[in-house]
Amino acid sequence: MLRPAVSFVGTGPGDPGLITARAIEAIERAAVVVTSDPTHMELVDRYAQHGPQILDAQELGNTGRVRGRRLAALAGEYGRVVRLLCDDGILFAPTTDEAAACRRAGMSFEIVPGVGLPAGISAYTGTPLTDGRVRSVRLVAAGKTAHLDMTPHRNTGHVLAGSLVDIEDSVCGLIDAGWDPETEVVICSGGTTATQVTADTTLGALRRHVADLAEVSTPEERIVVLVGPGNALRQELEWFESKPLFGWQIIIPRTKEQGAATVEALAELGAVGTIVPTISVEPPRSPQKMERAMRGLVTGDYRWVGFTSVNAVRAVRNHLSTLGLDARCFAGIKIAAVGGVTAASLREIGIEPELIPSGEQSARGMLEDWPPYDPDLDPINRVLLPRADIATDTLIAGLQEMGWDVDDVTAYRTVRAAPPPAPIRESIKGGDFDAVLFTSSSTVRNMVGIAGKPHPRTIVACIGPATAKTAEEHGLRVDVLAPEANIGALITALADFARARRQEAKDNDETPLRPSQARTPARRRKRS
Repeated sequence: MLRPAVSFVGTGPGDPGLITARAIEAIERAAVVVTSDPTHMELVDRYAQHGPQILDAQELGNTGRVRGRRLAALAGEYGRVVRLLCDDGILFAPTTDEAAACRRAGMSFEIVPGVGLPAGISAYTGTPLTDGRVRSVRLVAAGKTAHLDMTPHRNTGHVLAGSLVDIEDSVCGLIDAGWDPETEVVICSGGTTATQVTADTTLGALRRHVADLAEVSTPEERIVVLVGPGNALRQELEWFESKPLFGWQIIIPRTKEQGAATVEALAELGAVGTIVPTISVEPPRSPQKMERAMRGLVTGDYRWVGFTSVNAVRAVRNHLSTLGLDARCFAGIKIAAVGGVTAASLREIGIEPELIPSGEQSARGMLEDWPPYDPDLDPINRVLLPRADIATDTLIAGLQEMGWDVDDVTAYRTVRAAPPPAPIRESIKGGDFDAVLFTSSSTVRNMVGIAGKPHPRTIVACIGPATAKTAEEHGLRVDVLAPEANIGALITALADFARARRQEAKDNDETPLRPSQARTPARRRKRS
């Protein structure tokens, strides 16, 4: 059993991917998590292993000393307490008073520093703070400069951090202290996140940018101003905001389990994915036929098993587990899978598919490569197809024409999910999302049914021709069509579309805007 202790954990400047390995360990072991930042819940949901209590730091007291005593008491009662703090957890944080109160209360504590604000913002804006000439950096809490010597230092970089009001006051103080109003600076809000906004300006013109940021930032949001030698290098070193889907808000109408990998893939390209479940996967109403099929695997009743989705793989795995069976019952049976994702899910349970369509990843594509029944080569002619209750008969008919006896078994049911929360529905219909990824005809039908049609300026991306046809039948115009029927190809196609869209704006000397930023419906690209 872990001894009672309080861990003060810095979570970094904003990007949850910057959290340290030591911080993850602390969250994993936490019995209680204390924070005042709602964005920390993503870290708790991802890493906590014991369902910790979540407490608002402000409810523990108004001062660091009071909160520290409460933290110590919580640790004495529950064991490990994690106090989550923004940035590195030390600078601009109440750690000192809270940790000192823990010590006075006789409670052990540790401080787990995170990635600091200066390093994080410098890296994500592509703005070095030092070079061969400038070798020191000064970090200043904006609004706290009244008693500081702010005389310009030629060989020192400066980082100012604070609220919009504090930044504006400090800039006035810098100019009053003798700084040249033409000094180049970089101002950034939402640093290291998909809402990052960065501008190159001068001290004298900074007020105008502060006013612009006031329209898109909250009063509490920390703004950072960088003054250093790296401003001239930003065009060469900027990498974050130039990602093809940077800042795009994208709807993923899939289940949470299916959509998690898509969210990660989109994040790599700078986008924020929002999963809107449109279907719920449930067991078949009558499991007897599925159970007979699973036992038939053991008794050698099948020559082939064809998997057309990840859900089918999961359903078979769950039924086998219920019967005390595992992947060994597939010995001697040939396996077919539609798509790389389905094949990967089979490999996770120790099954290597013999057949993956070489062309279109669909039932038709599978039929193109499926061999006809040959009595000289195939000891039996039965094929098992564990599928959804709403699957089409294209594959069955095609296999039967090739001489196969098909056992079509309902492995799972797909039912329409409950409508998403009202704010999500309003955002979908109001054009707050930049794109939607449709991965099947059912996701189109169900999303329109539970949430309404996406706004005309929302980019519609479809995984294949059948899905695109369904989208068009529901009054949607398709902008992006994946060249292959898999989610990776769909995301790549959307990224290529975004790159072309951005380049077109630049060629026309226009500011590239995301679809949701357009005041009129975005011009849509026709499918060929």
